[in-house]
Amino acid sequence: MADLPICRIGGVTIGRGKLALIAGPCVAESLELCMAVARRMAGVCRRLDIGFIFKASFDKANRSSPRGYRGPGLETGLKWLAAVKRKLGVPILSDVHETSQVAPAAKILDCIQIPAFLCRQTDLLVEAGESGRPVNIKKGQFMAPQDMEQAVLKVRSTGNRQIMLTERGTFFGYNRLVTDMRGIMQMRPFAPVVFDATHSVQEPGGLGTASGGRRQYAPMLAAAAMAAGADALFIETHPNPARAKSDAAVQIPLDDMKDVLERCLDVFLACRKHPY
Repeated sequence: MADLPICRIGGVTIGRGKLALIAGPCVAESLELCMAVARRMAGVCRRLDIGFIFKASFDKANRSSPRGYRGPGLETGLKWLAAVKRKLGVPILSDVHETSQVAPAAKILDCIQIPAFLCRQTDLLVEAGESGRPVNIKKGQFMAPQDMEQAVLKVRSTGNRQIMLTERGTFFGYNRLVTDMRGIMQMRPFAPVVFDATHSVQEPGGLGTASGGRRQYAPMLAAAAMAAGADALFIETHPNPARAKSDAAVQIPLDDMKDVLERCLDVFLACRKHPY
């Protein structure tokens, strides 16, 4: 493990044998929501000794419908995220969709995320790398695990070696994703691997004008990813998922997160005693 790449985000080190969590609502619906979720999750992670990074999107540029809620936008969203960071002292992560968003985002964020659909966009990857911030690249639903090495190399070409890869399932026919847990081990030599439990149970476009999904399977897949060697979890959570403005079908209720994390942590620690 000592010879494998690691990634440092604020005070959280990913890939050094301690579980980390990236969590928050899918989209920043309000400052109050961001603060409430971040405060709750920071407390849970502190008690469980899990490294915590808060995530919320200021803009969701790949909605199924043109009427889908995209978020507060770059300026307002970054102000909200900065407030969370300032008041709670937690690292923050959000995604960018265009090269023009990288510089202003890098002034606030501790980690820049590349959405799955954009993981082959060379200019975006290079711009993110040149920002000097750690970069989380989500594996495209159309990408083989071994091909993600090229995305990592694009960021590394800038001299930036603080990189993570996130597994979030692969397309399987229409409106269905399937997770090949072998991909976690295949990608680990390139960068620490995060498992996105909630997007992996998403059914893209499954509701016609929005994505569906089956959140009840997310905890099971999260635990399986721990057994497969993932270094961190990515989980979207909301106090009332049914009323969430994005990905309502897959977000885990905030009240359930402690139990989900305790189970995943047990598997993570047990498997670290006998690594593959």
